[in-house]
Amino acid sequence: MDIFGKIKEKLSNEFIDIVEWLDYTDDTIAYRFERYQNEIKNGAKLIVREGQTAVFINEGQLADVFEPGTYELTTQNLPILATLKGWKYGFNSPFKAEIYFVNTHLFTDEKWGTKSPITLSDDRFGLVEIRAFGTYAFKISDAGKFIKDIVGTDSNFTNFEINEHLKSLIATRFTNTVGQANLPIELYAANTTELSDTCREVMSPEFESVGISLEKFYIENVSMPEDLKKEIFEYSRIDKLDLDKLTKFKTAKAIEAAAQNEGGTAGAGMGMGMGFVLAQQMGGMMGGNAQNAPQQTVQPTGAVPPPMPTQTMYYYATNGTQHGPVSFEQMQSLFASRTINRDSLVWKQGMSAWTALKEVEELKSFLGGYTPPPLPTE
Repeated sequence: MDIFGKIKEKLSNEFIDIVEWLDYTDDTIAYRFERYQNEIKNGAKLIVREGQTAVFINEGQLADVFEPGTYELTTQNLPILATLKGWKYGFNSPFKAEIYFVNTHLFTDEKWGTKSPITLSDDRFGLVEIRAFGTYAFKISDAGKFIKDIVGTDSNFTNFEINEHLKSLIATRFTNTVGQANLPIELYAANTTELSDTCREVMSPEFESVGISLEKFYIENVSMPEDLKKEIFEYSRIDKLDLDKLTKFKTAKAIEAAAQNEGGTAGAGMGMGMGFVLAQQMGGMMGGNAQNAPQQTVQPTGAVPPPMPTQTMYYYATNGTQHGPVSFEQMQSLFASRTINRDSLVWKQGMSAWTALKEVEELKSFLGGYTPPPLPTE
């Protein structure tokens, strides 16, 4: 063999005979196979292992994609690259191409969370803020698209680099999803499974557009301010109670507090006055038993008692539905529990039309800051 033959053989041996990727870690998504001047020997062996995909790039253009298996790099196995390079009848010399190995196994337990509170509008509590966090799992479903749209020329692309993009995408889509769900605020924390499934369906097309499959998505917690939690708990209790009984219970507690007031004669008078109210309230609560007892009425001779005052009853509307009749005290409890508000429509006998609560004179006291009219002048 002459000297030129030896030089040719030496150069030929320097070209890559086996193309494979062995040394990768769990956080590596894409790795560019490094070789001198990107030259690959004709007939070289390509080994793609399970959980990998090999992508050939020619001068910035996506060429051939290989799934797991062993291949001999020839014109038959590189149809797109052969077309790009203009190989009509095969090739014998080394060729140049960039080869990326993409890790296609499942990346699990990736964390996500809302960086700032999400503001929602609730019919009962107004504007409220919530936060959420959880985990998700993904894998590369289209290696070619992923290399072209995300990796670019990065020689060692890790899941840390893609996670920041995915977290921002998740936070944005999660905000849109919970905003459109229009659930009562307390149900977000109670329906995390259904909400997780809905969010995954909404986000999947966004992931697929860059060659990523969103395999799992979990909402682990939806949190809100502590004062809002307490308000929701109190509202839920009130909602389960009989409002009439609740009003009578609060009246009894107020009378008990007044009876303990050491206010001298004035305090005693107030205690007596509220005692009569308590008697009347208790009499109403025990009305069922009193109907069977004999009624005794003692009146002064020649005195005619005035007619019993009639209690005003009110009707109110929520969500286009009429409710009632209820008493003044019940209206007060409904307002306190935010079942109705200042703009809720109410009606009582004698009114010509439904009117906002804030326009009804005796109900204005619910609004706070209510001042009585001036005393009449003599």
